[in-house]
Amino acid sequence: QVQLVESGGGLVQPGGSLKLSCAHSGRTFSWSSIGWFRQAPGKEREVVSGFRWNSGSTWYADSVKGRFTISKDNAKSTVYLQMNNLKPEDTAVYYCAATPRLIDLRIPGAYEYWGQGTQVTVSS
Repeated sequence: QVQLVESGGGLVQPGGSLKLSCAHSGRTFSWSSIGWFRQAPGKEREVVSGFRWNSGSTWYADSVKGRFTISKDNAKSTVYLQMNNLKPEDTAVYYCAATPRLIDLRIPGAYEYWGQGTQVTVSS
């Protein structure tokens, strides 16, 4: 069984930074497509960023472009989401998702594995 575990969330003031991590455990898993999503109270889950493990290509939602950066650590089998210049509207539960297939990174239903989520709160 594959498990994804997010960490790094917390409370930060507007303009601050956080770095989220997504690590996988369990059976050997070659992830090809990875996505970061978020869901705020009363809102639908939305895609934030996507990443193709092998090529390194990335995709960002317009709302986070220039502020968020997705990256990986091969040795640790971990994907990161560096979030800078955070805004109150970034407050949400953040989830990572992954699949061994090449998919449209923006579609939540295309991912097979999801983490449990980590809360990010941006408030003064």
